[in-house]
Amino acid sequence: MPLWQTKTVKMTLAQWLQQATRQLSDVSPLAADDAKLLLCHQLHVSVSYLYSHPDDKLTTADLEALQQLLGRAVQDEPIAYIVGRWPFWNIELEVASCTLIPRPDTELLVEQALALALPQNAKVLDLGTGTGAIALALACNRPLWQVTAVDKITDAVELARRNATRLAASNCTILPSNWFSAVTGQYFDLIISNPPYIEPNDPHLPALKYEPVSALVAAEQGLADLAIICQQAPAYLAANGWLWLEHGYNQADDVQQLLAAAGFSNVQSRQDYGGNWRISGGCLKHHD
Repeated sequence: MPLWQTKTVKMTLAQWLQQATRQLSDVSPLAADDAKLLLCHQLHVSVSYLYSHPDDKLTTADLEALQQLLGRAVQDEPIAYIVGRWPFWNIELEVASCTLIPRPDTELLVEQALALALPQNAKVLDLGTGTGAIALALACNRPLWQVTAVDKITDAVELARRNATRLAASNCTILPSNWFSAVTGQYFDLIISNPPYIEPNDPHLPALKYEPVSALVAAEQGLADLAIICQQAPAYLAANGWLWLEHGYNQADDVQQLLAAAGFSNVQSRQDYGGNWRISGGCLKHHD
């Protein structure tokens, strides 16, 4: 019998969930789901367990720990950072405050990459990998691909490597690199990136206060890093190689212009699940 079931107080799992959901409702549109994640994290159980054991009692120790977790969540700290893991595509990742929390919109890059007609043993480069989300989703779903992921933040590189080890993604190599600096002389069939693209004065930034600014904000109306990648990527792409980038909802036209100016053809954009133009890409027909 788990320790938390042996020394009980009067509050049940269902009662705690009800109370926590009420407290979280002011800060989260997914208050009930967030409360379940906190409770599962503390008790080391699955969501299905909560449904099948609603009348189990909480120990004093668990209640105290849960109140601390709930206090952090009420201060709008992301649930992902509190529980230390988050789902992305069909994998689960360790997350930490040194990286962005993987978001559903970024799954669009994975979907697009998997739909491309790339060689069976394609070489892929993920720039600014963070948790390793994009690179590891691709590596796990295409075991014959050779995926390289880079990030300039040492803690992010170490985090992504832990995720790669846990997922047994032996076809993914994670390197410290400022964009292309660690891959000189290599050519890739696909380069993919979710770089910083938010303007420094964007009104949405305060809501992202717990996430690293360096992974969010870029100069030149949010286009500085996107421009660097578009300009430098052709030197690292094989013939008929693709570059696909995530960007802001209002940046598709600008990114398409950057791609065209860098010599890409078949330039196109795709909408995210909210109907915003979220990713753009192009193909480099001939390598210089």
